[in-house]
Amino acid sequence: MTQDEVLDIAIIGAGPAGMTAALYGARANRSVAMFERIAPGGQLAQTEHLENFPGYTSSTSGFDLAMAMHEQASSFGAKTIGEEVLSIDFDQKPFELTTAFGRYRANSIIIASGARPAKLGLEMEEELTGHGVSFCATCDGNFFRNKDVVVVGGGNTAAADTIYLSRICRSVRLVHRRDKLRATAIYTQRLLDLKNVEIGWNTTVERLIADDGRLAELELRNVVSGETEFVKADALFEAVGTIPNTEFLNGALELSPSGHIVAGELGQTSIPGVFAAGDVRQKSLAQVVTATSDGAVCAEEAVAYLDGVGLV
Repeated sequence: MTQDEVLDIAIIGAGPAGMTAALYGARANRSVAMFERIAPGGQLAQTEHLENFPGYTSSTSGFDLAMAMHEQASSFGAKTIGEEVLSIDFDQKPFELTTAFGRYRANSIIIASGARPAKLGLEMEEELTGHGVSFCATCDGNFFRNKDVVVVGGGNTAAADTIYLSRICRSVRLVHRRDKLRATAIYTQRLLDLKNVEIGWNTTVERLIADDGRLAELELRNVVSGETEFVKADALFEAVGTIPNTEFLNGALELSPSGHIVAGELGQTSIPGVFAAGDVRQKSLAQVVTATSDGAVCAEEAVAYLDGVGLV
């Protein structure tokens, strides 16, 4: 498309929410484009096995599902623009989206920009990222085959990362600051059955210790007793939550205290014609299935909005 065209629906992000929104918008015969700076799929594409998406009797890779979603949306005419949206002018009609390469206009917007991994905020964390500190077990796990690694976190991602790493690493220690995981019960049972996995309850990572520019050791602290211990580790995989990608909005939309977009069940934000879907939206359950549901609902609402204001 050219920058002179006006899109019916501009979608910020091409994760499960964005791709589903693109599919539904394109099938409604609306001009749709997804803006994605990297590759389609978002966090889904980094998931080794996806067991809780309806319709699969055996696990499938997140990457394969992401590629299938993108192909399906594209087959109905949805376009993908490989540019990152840096800002949006919500005061103009049509809305104006600015990227590093130009400006685009759209009559409605679905924000599905997702979230990025949260960090522990430790000294040397940035310097050691890519040198023993990682935020993606399926991306980097093979670099540490037959080595000793630590995972920090207590949710489904941390549990899934631990299970994955247990198959390729010599030992895995899962560190969690509480005495019970937030992960679903099926994950907890699997972890307890793994012979090369140790769980450190009520424990936090206090310090990263490097040797010759690479992670070599961790200082751990038991939050109940206050005792510390030093553990040799070839890698630390952080799975301590996510941060919504909303900075580019520059405060134009109402956000929750956690930085998520405040939107109704139909995805409406504080600006008419602008909708939010997926992990960027404030909600109780952030899963692929809820992201796809958000995307479908937002696309239908965007089409209804366009019909209502006479943009046919």
